[in-house]
Amino acid sequence: MSDAYDPPQEPLQILHSDHEIVVVDKPAGLLSVPGRGAHLADCLLARVQAVFPEALLVHRLDRDTSGVMVFALTAPAQRNLGLQFERRKTRKTYVARVAGRLEPRSGTVELPLIVDWPNRPRQKVCFETGKPALTEWRVQRREEGETRVKLMPKTGRSHQLRVHMAELGHPILGDPFYAEGAARDWPRMMLHSEELRIHHPDGGAGTSFRAPAPF
Repeated sequence: MSDAYDPPQEPLQILHSDHEIVVVDKPAGLLSVPGRGAHLADCLLARVQAVFPEALLVHRLDRDTSGVMVFALTAPAQRNLGLQFERRKTRKTYVARVAGRLEPRSGTVELPLIVDWPNRPRQKVCFETGKPALTEWRVQRREEGETRVKLMPKTGRSHQLRVHMAELGHPILGDPFYAEGAARDWPRMMLHSEELRIHHPDGGAGTSFRAPAPF
């Protein structure tokens, strides 16, 4: 995967919109928010704001991750959703394809994470200074040389799923930071945010939004 920023130009995929929120399916390769420099200005936030000028950021996905993201359309909705993420009231489900045969059928990874400063934005496991990070996983199917797995993060650390899978010895295919050799040589990172469950900021009803994995 190239380090040059060449985001996809496909049309914005809107999954849901109402008076408080808009939910979209982010393509892989597109930044969630602008980076430093004019060449990194194109991002999902800017594209959403081109259609919904009042849209406000709530959370992020890594550039190379695709899938469901929610934006707020009012300041109260942004505060409400932000607290849900902060207090772990949301439920997130990802689909990934990882290298090798992941055993057993399900499990849990609990390894504390912190930024690897000399190599940022990479993250690393550190039992002294890392922040708690917990991921549950469940195998969907195994194929030759790889495993398709559902990932349910219970915390929201940067690169959490990517580091946890790599630490198990099964890096996510196409991961430009944590995969090596043949496991890295894929056209995209095989990680997708498939489903997000939130409490709607207007009334608190539990609501799920889903976008099937494109791989």
